[in-house]
Amino acid sequence: MDLRDKVVVVTGGASGIGRALCRRFAAEGARAVVVSDLNADRASEVAREIGGFAVAGDVAREADVQRLVEETLAAHGRIDLFCSNAGLSADGGVEAPDADWSRLWDVHLMAHVYAARAVLPGMLARGEGYLLQTASAAGLLTQIGSAPYAVTKHAAVALAEWLAITYGDRGIRVSCLCPQGVRTDMLLRAGRRAGFLLAGAIEPEAVAGAVVEGLRDERFLILPHPEVGEYLRRKAADHDRWIRGMRRFKEQVGAGPHAAGPSLRND
Repeated sequence: MDLRDKVVVVTGGASGIGRALCRRFAAEGARAVVVSDLNADRASEVAREIGGFAVAGDVAREADVQRLVEETLAAHGRIDLFCSNAGLSADGGVEAPDADWSRLWDVHLMAHVYAARAVLPGMLARGEGYLLQTASAAGLLTQIGSAPYAVTKHAAVALAEWLAITYGDRGIRVSCLCPQGVRTDMLLRAGRRAGFLLAGAIEPEAVAGAVVEGLRDERFLILPHPEVGEYLRRKAADHDRWIRGMRRFKEQVGAGPHAAGPSLRND
């Protein structure tokens, strides 16, 4: 995809990876960049900075996603690229509160479902459209210390695969963004518990650069950390060996299933 003259929507666009995407898409010559976020003030700040359009909303609510799509279509006539980027973090294992599991499920999976429901009819009618879904390396591998995050990000990857298979022959392109550590507020707040991710963390702007390249090549998996591809190959080659290695790694980083109390955070 060439981003010039395209209408792009980015959820979670007020900070972190989302803000970097909005800025980069505008720099690439997008016709319009719609910045959506729970934080209306910060979304408006980003929109003013890039000459975009802000729509506040909660992606966990289908009505809010539908309104985002409707307002974008009313203002710009079409949506070429929809980036489902909003994300959360929660610590803990299966004992994490149901509220944490439900919130991450809604944001990491159902938000993508709601977006696809809202934009696919128009894209299919035109015979073209692009969905970029932010998952995580955790969706391909796992997340030490957070079962809700790992499980819901796996679900996001599975949905992206299904969409690519089901609609790829009808002009719908799908990419799944799976970064590892990124220097966002969410990661920095995690502190020592995320030290193993901080060591190799990259800036959100580097992720945005990888996204532009991935969209240009229309790659399904966009991996800002190339080593994630190698980890995935090792996992596929010998799953049992990979699990044993991850057990050893868990002990090294000291992040067992009860290493920290559950706490929900914005990306």
